Amino acid sequence: MRTLVTGLLSGILAAAAHAQAPYPAKPLRMIVPLAAGSAVDVAARIVTARMGAAMGQSIVIENMPGAAGIIGAERVARAPADGYTLGGFNDSIMTMVPHVSANVPWNILKDFEPVSLVATVEWGMAVNPASPYRTAADLIAAAKAAPGKINYASGGNGSPQHIGMALFASLAGIQMTHVPYKGATQAATGVAGGEAPVTLQGLATVAPLVRGGKLRLVGVAMKTRHTQFADAPPIAESGLPGFEFNSWFAILAPAGTPKEIGARLAAEVSRALADPEVRDKLNAQGLTPRGTTPEELGSLTQAQLARYGRLIRDAGIKAE
Repeated sequence: MRTLVTGLLSGILAAAAHAQAPYPAKPLRMIVPLAAGSAVDVAARIVTARMGAAMGQSIVIENMPGAAGIIGAERVARAPADGYTLGGFNDSIMTMVPHVSANVPWNILKDFEPVSLVATVEWGMAVNPASPYRTAADLIAAAKAAPGKINYASGGNGSPQHIGMALFASLAGIQMTHVPYKGATQAATGVAGGEAPVTLQGLATVAPLVRGGKLRLVGVAMKTRHTQFADAPPIAESGLPGFEFNSWFAILAPAGTPKEIGARLAAEVSRALADPEVRDKLNAQGLTPRGTTPEELGSLTQAQLARYGRLIRDAGIKAE
């Protein structure tokens, strides 16, 4: 009997000690519902490497592209709310897809806990190096001369590339034909391979192809030139006045994840972003470091959800 009681007490104490182990007590998983090499994937790998080193546990990136991010996001929403499964999302998944896809099986405001806005992704318009288009104005002129005859590549129906280029076309008063790929990286390589003439993409995604001479930037979707891509003029100055477009990389967790874990993770994001090496790596990829509290990301999500709802309705953008 004494042996049995001793064994039971040992088991209880061991379980209690395990339950009280400081977070994180094991490696974390971050599901990125986008292809490897996409802007969010690049940013996630840079930032989580620094976070993992500081926390003493690795953060394993799991790419799960497809269905404009819906499938991967659902995996995050249905995961245990224990802080060991996170989502690395772009703003398309959070604030655009809910407006263009009819059967989204999760609610971005109810099924997730905001953690932190990590970085904004600056965008640019890229063409094949053999393209006759040197500026956005050249593209607009060609599209006006041949309505609907010029294709553009995107990462899928309802993706930010789809919506960004559709908004560009709407504001420019032109008609273009959408060619969806299975991810942003595939769309960029499709243009590099001559399958489509143009794409609007996060600079982090197209940067390797631009630097390798396989794509040429004809403009950036910013107010000013980007220091890393200074040869590309702002689209607002070279074809479409006032045009700006960017996207996010944000971290979320399943709904019900303890607030203290969310706050800890947000603090680790800010700590990672304070590292000059991390900031330099992000800047070199066309990413602007941010860092917010969970509450700030929650407010931003609500505001952008409403904003993109209006834009998508006004432009008549629908999933094909």
